[in-house]
Amino acid sequence: MSDIEKVKNLRKSTGAGFKDCNMALKEANNNLEKAAEILRIKGVAKATKKMSREAKEGVIVISGDINKTSLIEINCETDFVAKNEDFLKFVKEISDLNNTCSSDLDNLKKSKMLNGTSVEENLVALIAKIGEKITIGQSVTISNPNSQNYYYQHSIIKDNVSKLGVIVSLETNKKNDQISLFGKQLSMHIAASNPIALNSDEIKKELIEKEEKLISEELKSTGKSDDIVRKISIGKLNKFKQENSLLTQDWVMDPKKKVKDVLNEMKVENLKIKEFVRIKIGE
Repeated sequence: MSDIEKVKNLRKSTGAGFKDCNMALKEANNNLEKAAEILRIKGVAKATKKMSREAKEGVIVISGDINKTSLIEINCETDFVAKNEDFLKFVKEISDLNNTCSSDLDNLKKSKMLNGTSVEENLVALIAKIGEKITIGQSVTISNPNSQNYYYQHSIIKDNVSKLGVIVSLETNKKNDQISLFGKQLSMHIAASNPIALNSDEIKKELIEKEEKLISEELKSTGKSDDIVRKISIGKLNKFKQENSLLTQDWVMDPKKKVKDVLNEMKVENLKIKEFVRIKIGE
């Protein structure tokens, strides 16, 4: 086998650049196996150095079916890399694996990809090849008994890869076009309206306390009496809860109605919104 053929084979098996493969072969005295090991070690070193950088760009990938659906966030440094074919191929494959692993990231990193090596090893190789920090971010799997999942993706890059992803689970024993349409529209609503909880009781205490503090600071210099300030504060806090709770938000398809009104008007027995997740790159 000629030196050029060896470099080509090494590039194909490792994904490393021509220059790196050529140097590794020289260091390994033209032994392909040793050269691959040298590249792997150098790839780990390169990846480690890049971990100190910020990775604020990236993609959201959704995989699964109506019964079990997963969403995973993969971050990188630039939008250019987020559209790179090697990157897209990698994120689509690990998205499917993530759904199999039910978003257990430890299991995901150990899972074997189609090339026979682990997700973690492929991630290191991809970082070395592309030259950017790449990390696995948030990951959620939704699978509930007697439920159907619907999803929506916005700013799609390719296929099931986008900048924003939503999954919503509807609890019901029935399957029909009415429920499917509502599920799809509801996932679009969540993408647009960004609720932080299903209802006001589920909004995290720290978020309520933060909003109370902001309202207090806003009203501090108004010169109004304490009693009036207290009443205004209660009104503003209730409005915050209403606007950020899915069930009490204005329905994007018809703002005169609330989400809960649309749900009731469907008259589907025991139909409930079980849970939802919304992740957007950069938020």
